[in-house]
Amino acid sequence: MQHRAQPPGANTAGRDVRFRPPTPSDGQALWRLAQDVGLDLNSPYAYVLWGDRFSATSVVAHRPRADGGDGTEAGGGDDEILGYVTGFHPPGCPDVVFVWQIGVSARAQGRGLAARMLDELLARTGARWLEATVTPSNAASAALFSGTARRHGTDLDRSVAYPEDLFPGGHEAEILFRIGPLGPGSPGARAAVDGTQGAQPQPKDVI
Repeated sequence: MQHRAQPPGANTAGRDVRFRPPTPSDGQALWRLAQDVGLDLNSPYAYVLWGDRFSATSVVAHRPRADGGDGTEAGGGDDEILGYVTGFHPPGCPDVVFVWQIGVSARAQGRGLAARMLDELLARTGARWLEATVTPSNAASAALFSGTARRHGTDLDRSVAYPEDLFPGGHEAEILFRIGPLGPGSPGARAAVDGTQGAQPQPKDVI
């Protein structure tokens, strides 16, 4: 699946950013954000559904809208959605969160918001494994998930999930990124208990 992640830069997404699960009322905003940043666009219904049936495995990054100067909020809404992660538990795998889509608005790109949302998702779900698929040309998303494995001091395995011949012409293969184990008992957690930095885990490619 396509994700929109950017390297560090100088746009806006500061400490006032907050995180919460999505709700059905976020559906329109998530759909527009995905459209605006050029993600593979799902139906509007899909984003409403995600806020209803998959909110426990998804994250919205938001902040209060700037005051309009007359006591009203610019844009007339309660908050401004800066990004989102949609995910789900694969059937029979309650300890795995599979990331379906990541979107970060143009205003917030380049400040590590995607990484912060993934960390929030892992903390909230307590997942032992994080999975996503990334196309070979999507270097930014590959860097995002590689960085997540490094931050958590755990392993990253890569293998072909869906080869090109499963898709219409022009669609690249989808490579599965599997990060873990996470949480108690993970390499990063053991290093923290031992008081040692430990060796950085190395990605394992099976492609």
